[in-house]
Amino acid sequence: MSTNETLMNSSKNNKSIIHIPIDTGFICFRGLSPTKLRFEIEYSLGKGTTSNTFLFYKENTYEEKNQTLLINPPGENFKEVFIPALKNTISDHTEELSIIIGHINPNRIKLLRAITAEFSNIKIICSNPAGILLKELWSQTKPSQKNGDTSQESRIPPLPELKLIKQEETINLFNDYKLKLIPAPTARWPGGLITFEEKIGLLMSDKLFGAHICTKEWSERNRVSTDEERRHYFDCLMRPMVNQINRIVDKLELLNISSIAPGHGPAIETSWRSLLNDYQRWGDQQAQASIQIILLYASAYGNTASIADTLAKGISSTGIQVKSMNCEFTKSSELIESIKEANAYLIGSPTLGGHAPTPIVSALGTLLAEGDRNKPVGVFGSYGWSGEAVDLLENKLRDGGFEFGFEPIKIKFSPNAQSLKLLEETGVMFGRKLIKEEQRKERRLTGGINTTKSDPALLALGKVIGSLSVLTAQKYYENDRINGAMIASWISQASFSPPGITVAVAKDRAVEALLHTGDLFALNILDENNYQKSFKQFLKPFIPGENRLSGLDLLSSPGEQPILPEALAWIEGCVKQRMECGDHWLIYAEILHGKVLNQNGITAVHHRRTGATY
Repeated sequence: MSTNETLMNSSKNNKSIIHIPIDTGFICFRGLSPTKLRFEIEYSLGKGTTSNTFLFYKENTYEEKNQTLLINPPGENFKEVFIPALKNTISDHTEELSIIIGHINPNRIKLLRAITAEFSNIKIICSNPAGILLKELWSQTKPSQKNGDTSQESRIPPLPELKLIKQEETINLFNDYKLKLIPAPTARWPGGLITFEEKIGLLMSDKLFGAHICTKEWSERNRVSTDEERRHYFDCLMRPMVNQINRIVDKLELLNISSIAPGHGPAIETSWRSLLNDYQRWGDQQAQASIQIILLYASAYGNTASIADTLAKGISSTGIQVKSMNCEFTKSSELIESIKEANAYLIGSPTLGGHAPTPIVSALGTLLAEGDRNKPVGVFGSYGWSGEAVDLLENKLRDGGFEFGFEPIKIKFSPNAQSLKLLEETGVMFGRKLIKEEQRKERRLTGGINTTKSDPALLALGKVIGSLSVLTAQKYYENDRINGAMIASWISQASFSPPGITVAVAKDRAVEALLHTGDLFALNILDENNYQKSFKQFLKPFIPGENRLSGLDLLSSPGEQPILPEALAWIEGCVKQRMECGDHWLIYAEILHGKVLNQNGITAVHHRRTGATY
């Protein structure tokens, strides 16, 4: 499939639109953004993103009625390049422009308003929950825009005609195109709607199966080329909704699919079935967890949902199952059942007009009535000016006798890089606390005897030793610098040419987020004669969001990675591959630079009693 030259460019924000022909009268507008659109955990790989929009239209025809149908237009971020590209493509005599919407958020609504202002006779086709959200949000503006400025509200065009899809429905188009519309609601996107074109077998999956990569290529080269990005996307967004996702995937497997084109990233042509299997396998890993947290939230502008995503990712990295529930679209019976089954509770809310939304107030009442006071709770939310909703949640739960697993979190507007780090590490801390409590209960039941550590095979495994090192990593996110560090001893040389090493990193390590493909890090190999200070420095507990390198006198590698002056030697590596190994990631890195700092020193070695612990 060929890609035409760029239609529209924006020098202001470095975004562009390219035109990818799919079939006769069927094209893809791909929005390219080399940098991420927002500070959200799903964009944290730093590889940019794409937004895929699909258009069915007739060229050079003057029939009585010209069918023109647009599927999944992007958000406002692409407005200045998308609108001109659409106008240049659609014939002036188009009588009706139908728009199928796969999900609704405020950013996409702004783009829909712009399309409505440019074209007449618009019809929006969406699911019933999406229609409810459209009616609620169409005339709303963000709090910052309402402060003394009502002019924008008066310029908002009327909401177009809506066609609501309540169950699977088929739309017939020209050239024998046939679109099957499949409702696919999830907690994150209750208005989810997937479109399947039956003639050529293209599944336009919107949020499902995406990956944030900026690429002009229509499809991925092979399954391995995007494996890390698709897994990261799943972990950030899909994992807390595995039961809903699995039901959707089961339904999609019945379709005669030839390829999948998600809303973000390249299409999947040759390995789509493998990706469907991966989604179910990744979800099954979470479903087997013995500890479950229920995450309740509502999100007016997407900011509270972003906070929820990041907390959930941190908790999930510890092996705990997070069950995400959108209070606006959850039945009371389902909410009560989930509260009774959960081992802990999280509840988040935006502040709208100084109050929490009604669905959150209702969910709070259910939690107070049905929740177990012996189970910890966490509160979070976003706000524009005051943040009263989070205060309400905190006060009601404290007065109700609940114990908090972490201090309430309030973030103004959307998270930035530093707050994302804080949120993810808070989730990790919360998960670890629950696991420790579970382990204490098990020890009480078994009389305090830990048979695992005395297993002969694990005792033998403990004789495998490694050099004692401090792994440091640093990365820049626009104006923010994020760093991390950990004690590492599961290290081995992996190749001669090019020189390379492997390092095992636990999934719940904070520094793991800085060790994706293409990232740099430094390995500070400790000296047997003076390793104790560094060992204690990086073994001590850190509070979430804390700078682990603060106050240290550091050197810098050529790639600006932190170096400990007291190290015996250091090497700088670039991550080339990651392999999932149980509760760890195995990182393979090629060595770029290195230096021995003490020619007479001896490498510190970590001796263990058992292979059951570090």
